[in-house]
Amino acid sequence: MIPTASPREEDYPLNRVPVDQRKSAWSMGLILLGFTFFTASMWAGGSVGQAFDFATLLMVLAVGNLLLAIYAAVLGYIAAKTGMNTALLSRFSFGKSGSKLTDLILLLTQIGWYAWGTATMATLLVELTGMQELMTTPLMLVFGFGFCVTASIGYRALAWLSRLAVPAMIILIGISMALATSDAGGFSKLAHLTPTDDMTVATAITLVFGTFVAGATQSTNWTRFARSGKTAAIITLLAFFIGNGLMMLVGAFGALVYQETDIVGIMTAQGLLTFGILMLFLNLWTTQDNIAYNFSVVGCDLLGTGRRESVTIAGAAISTTLAVLGMQEWLIPFLVLLGTFIPPIGGVIMASYFSGHKRRYGESGERALPAFNLPGLTAYAIGSAVAVASPWVAPIVGVVVAAFSFTVLQQTLEAVRIRRRPNLRRRLA
Repeated sequence: MIPTASPREEDYPLNRVPVDQRKSAWSMGLILLGFTFFTASMWAGGSVGQAFDFATLLMVLAVGNLLLAIYAAVLGYIAAKTGMNTALLSRFSFGKSGSKLTDLILLLTQIGWYAWGTATMATLLVELTGMQELMTTPLMLVFGFGFCVTASIGYRALAWLSRLAVPAMIILIGISMALATSDAGGFSKLAHLTPTDDMTVATAITLVFGTFVAGATQSTNWTRFARSGKTAAIITLLAFFIGNGLMMLVGAFGALVYQETDIVGIMTAQGLLTFGILMLFLNLWTTQDNIAYNFSVVGCDLLGTGRRESVTIAGAAISTTLAVLGMQEWLIPFLVLLGTFIPPIGGVIMASYFSGHKRRYGESGERALPAFNLPGLTAYAIGSAVAVASPWVAPIVGVVVAAFSFTVLQQTLEAVRIRRRPNLRRRLA
């Protein structure tokens, strides 16, 4: 059983968040917005923006981000109701030992993205400021360990950073979008721009949904602090739809108007280089510290330790080493592949909560968890296999198939157990 932690513990990496330690919707919403302001989402939006006319582009971004937001919101609801994050919820879905598999997948993904973000910040800063290339490695070390400071402190530091950074980013994005619209000749001209690339709608929605689905799966690290399941669901829905949607829209605008997909390139084209560098720094810091917080929490569960600060620093060291070694070039295909295997985790957790355990995670009389939960592990394997083979929106297919498979397997297992009970009683008699 997952115990309730004392307030002295370090953000409760291995325990439920106590009711008296829950946070306001405002602070949680700002953290989630800062998390979803993700540079990679802008590049994904740029790819989509070059493949469709403006009306179709808006439809694709709306549908893809709405599906992502709903996925995150359901997990957010479960996290708030139970007080548990994805790593702890996985124990109920896959077993105490079986959940280590999901811990490892999530840990590798978050450490990989942190390495990518560290390398991106250092490389772009050298290019934009004209510094000598030999400064790249020292800057990677500075940013690799610097970005994780707020994450090592915990929720309160992430909340303070978001209070300062999120409003500033929204203002900068608003100015840039207004200039881009003006440079394009207004919305009427945007509506008549001709696509330059080919991409199916299904592929585009997959890209929109899949780019940040790993983050959505671990957004429970903050939604578990919500004071109610309803609050968590609403705030998460809005944060992911608006935050990730806005980042993709910025990337799409940049691709259409300036043939640039990131905010720095867009602002440079607009003559706002200084603001572009500031935007890049705030954008990556608010995402990197959340990613570091993610790998610290899941790392604590994998290693069975409550020393989240130490795990944060160790994870940052590994990520920074990967960045310095130049591995970010092949990390992206690897991370995209892992993105296919992450959504089924969320699907099994949802089905386990609503069907398997029937929302009884918080009951004090809960029986001990098994080492391996075969219905959960089997459903995850089926969902992942179907997602890999699916030609249509693989991440969403993985979620649905995994959830459906778990429900069928769990109900079948329960039916077999019920049928065996009378036979067992007759034997004992």
